[in-house]
Amino acid sequence: MRRAAPDPSSVRLPGPWTHRAVSANGIRLHVAECDGGGPLVVLLHGFPEFWWSWRHQLSDLADQGFRAVAVDLRGYGDSDKPPRGYDLWTLAGDVAGLIRALGESRAHVVGHDWGGLIAWTVAALHPRLVRSLAVIAAPHPLAVRAAVLRDPRGQGRATLGYALGFQVPRWPERSLRAEDGARVGRIMCAWAGPAWAASSDFADAVEYYRRAIQVPGVVHCAMEYYRWALRSQFRAEGPRFAAAVSRPCAVPVLQVHGALDPCLLVSTAVASQRWIGGDHRRQVLPATGHFPHQELPSETTALIAGFLSS
Repeated sequence: MRRAAPDPSSVRLPGPWTHRAVSANGIRLHVAECDGGGPLVVLLHGFPEFWWSWRHQLSDLADQGFRAVAVDLRGYGDSDKPPRGYDLWTLAGDVAGLIRALGESRAHVVGHDWGGLIAWTVAALHPRLVRSLAVIAAPHPLAVRAAVLRDPRGQGRATLGYALGFQVPRWPERSLRAEDGARVGRIMCAWAGPAWAASSDFADAVEYYRRAIQVPGVVHCAMEYYRWALRSQFRAEGPRFAAAVSRPCAVPVLQVHGALDPCLLVSTAVASQRWIGGDHRRQVLPATGHFPHQELPSETTALIAGFLSS
C-alpha cells in the first residue's frame, strides 16, 4: 500500500538551525539558517536534493563566524512550486531577491549541481550582489553546453544519458515517485563515490531524499529545470542566455569537483576557466563522486571556509 504524500513542512528537519519563509522574486522560499554573526553565505542545492544536503556546512560555517543560509530552490521542499520560472534567468533572480530579502547587500554564493549552475548565473547577471563564488560539481553553464557538443562520448553521454529521459512528459515524474522514490536512491548510488555509496550515512541520506521527492509538485518542478535546459537550446532564449552569461566572472571563484563524478566531468570543470576572470582556485578530490559536500564534508567545508576567509 502506497504511503500518503509527505507534507511540504516535513522537510523542516530539526537541528542547530532556524527554519523560516522568505519572500523573494514574487515567491516564498523556505530557508534554514545558522547565524554565526558574519558575512552571508547562501547555499544552493542540486538534484535530487533539498536544503538538507548542506547540513554539515550550515553549522560548521556558522561556527567559523559566517551567516549560513541554505534554501529550498523554487519547486523543491517547502518553497513555492509555481507552474513556471524554472529557467536560469528566473532562478538567478530568486537568489538575488533572497539576498536582498535577508537584509544584505552582498553574499558569498555556494552552489552544488543545479545550485552551482544557478550560482554562476547569479554572478553573471547580478554581479554587485556576489562577494565570491564557490561551485561544487558544477562547471560553468557554457562549459557544459560546449562539452556536450564537442565531447559526445564523454560529457555528451554523461549528460544526455539521463537528461534526455527527463524530457518525456509525465513518465519521469511517475518513475521518480514509484516505490516511495526508490529511483532517487538508484540515481544517487550511480553518481556517488563508492565509499560513500556503501556507507550507512548514504543510506540515511537517501531516505530523506526519497521522502522529499514525493512532496506534491516537487518531482515535476525538478524535471522542468532539465526541460528548460535542453529546449532553450532550440529557442531564441538559448543564444540570449549564452550571451548574458558569457562575460568572465569578476569575483573570486572556487571549484570543488570529485575525481569520479560521472555526470559532470572534471574535464568540463577545467574548461570553465574560460569564463573566470579573476582569482581562481580548483580542487579535485580523489575517490569522490558527484556529492563532495556530503561524501567528504569536513574536507569540503574546510576548502569553502578557507576560501571565504581569504
